[in-house]
Amino acid sequence: MIAQAKNIQNKILDIKYGRIKQGLKLGIPQIDEHLRYKQGNFNLVIGHANSGKTTIMIYLFVLWAVKYKLRFLIWSSENTPQSIVRKIIEFKMGLPITEATDKQINTAVSWCDNHFKIIDVEDLYTYKQLIKEAQQIKDAWNYDCLLIDPYNSLSKDPTLQKLVGNSHDYDYQVASEFRLLAKKRNITLYLNAHGVTSAMRAIHTNGEYQGLPKPLGMADVEGGGKWGNRADDTLCIHRYSTHPTDWMYSNIFILKVKENETGGRPTPFDSPIQIKMKINNVGFEYLGSDLLKEKESITDKIPF
Repeated sequence: MIAQAKNIQNKILDIKYGRIKQGLKLGIPQIDEHLRYKQGNFNLVIGHANSGKTTIMIYLFVLWAVKYKLRFLIWSSENTPQSIVRKIIEFKMGLPITEATDKQINTAVSWCDNHFKIIDVEDLYTYKQLIKEAQQIKDAWNYDCLLIDPYNSLSKDPTLQKLVGNSHDYDYQVASEFRLLAKKRNITLYLNAHGVTSAMRAIHTNGEYQGLPKPLGMADVEGGGKWGNRADDTLCIHRYSTHPTDWMYSNIFILKVKENETGGRPTPFDSPIQIKMKINNVGFEYLGSDLLKEKESITDKIPF
């Protein structure tokens, strides 16, 4: 079907006059300039193993759930449902469960159940099985966002594998179907992915991080650059876990933003969004303020 000229013109005028719906903000200008939640996007999240991808994404989900009442579905083969729920409620309470009262835990679990559902991964899933279950849950419980964590723990679909015959075309088909799921069902889909072996060997050769692994680029993900090509937005989460002081900081690099008109843009290569882990890992701070429970304006802390 040929796109109608009048519809194209209307969309161009929407951009000109600022009528495009903006991605959701966290309310912190320095973060909102780069990072936005956009409904119906297919997004890629990359990072080394144990870099904190799942933890950071769950924390962002808690922030968006609190601020915008969004609902999230999580499929994570590397984490048990109870470990995920524990992290969610600790972020929500700002307390480790060992220090919270039973009443606080009960309230937090109830809130979690309203905003999060966790798929219990007891068996191997193919991407087709996961898509089918995700759609069934969408029909029964109208969630907004799906996390698939990570891609390489999905087993290969034998029918598609036989049809395409190679991993490259297989991944392209899967990426296309994930993208269609996001667009057709208006689900924001975040896909976590690890880096290739060669990227794990890439280290800083000088400076304060000399000898430590470099953050991943879009071409460093398992399966290559096609994943970043198919995604709307791409994030890299990186932590210098063995650095003597910076181990507590998580760096969020925004590598790709497909539609700048709806907000967000890539971070400079040397200036990621840097957030600091709170004591007991029950949340994160930005420039000294708790992202979830900040009581003063972040902009007041910026020296000009």
